[in-house]
Amino acid sequence: MTDIESRIDTSRPHTARIWNYWTGGKDNYPVDRAAGDQIRELHPGIGEYAKADRLFLGRAVRHLAEQEGIRQFLDIGTGLPSADNTHEVAQRVTPDARVVYVDNDPLVLAHARALLVGTPEGRTDYLDADLRDVDTVLAAAAKTLDLSQPIALMLLGVVIFIEDDEESYAVVRRLMDALAPGSHLVLSHTVTHPDMPDVDAAVAFWNEHGTPKLTQRTPAAVARYFDGLELLEPGVVSCSAWRPETPTPDVAMFAGVGRK
Repeated sequence: MTDIESRIDTSRPHTARIWNYWTGGKDNYPVDRAAGDQIRELHPGIGEYAKADRLFLGRAVRHLAEQEGIRQFLDIGTGLPSADNTHEVAQRVTPDARVVYVDNDPLVLAHARALLVGTPEGRTDYLDADLRDVDTVLAAAAKTLDLSQPIALMLLGVVIFIEDDEESYAVVRRLMDALAPGSHLVLSHTVTHPDMPDVDAAVAFWNEHGTPKLTQRTPAAVARYFDGLELLEPGVVSCSAWRPETPTPDVAMFAGVGRK
């Protein structure tokens, strides 16, 4: 058994594997499917959040590669490989794009190394690190990415795992401060909203039974991550409302893209 395999805990449901289950993937266990089904009973639309977040990723990466000239992507909190991962979308537009994936979940790392293979012209790498370990992430990413050139920092559904508000803002600021002008922040976050009380119930269930625990924030609190950046239209909105190809219902996962 490898070190990574020894760290995989199949006795408790895990966020990445449940997300994978909701998006139709097969990299999950019975405990994850059972928890996913219970959460879906509390909030029937939760599976659509996962799909909406994935579609937002595709639209944001495509825009940055096509319209903003971004050729480098630092994707922290990668999650399990699915359709249209960051490197696939970016390298479809520009085959020489460089992408570094960062995660500290052993199952994610095992699958990423096997499945996330980029184009011959580009570069794709994977780091075993925690979002909070900013210096470690930046030092390792610099082996693949040129930090003196613009980079898209992808933080989709990952700062929800930092419970303390000020710590989470500080981590995002430190990462963005280290990146060159012209870099972009792409961030999504589960929100608490008076119009969506069943989301709160679903998160409470998860925090009682699953790992790691999640922190919800208000839409205004999510917008704070973009302080000091130029927000691209339409601002911080439901991720399903960020430049969709066709109108879709709002979900309690808010997102935005900001330029440094």
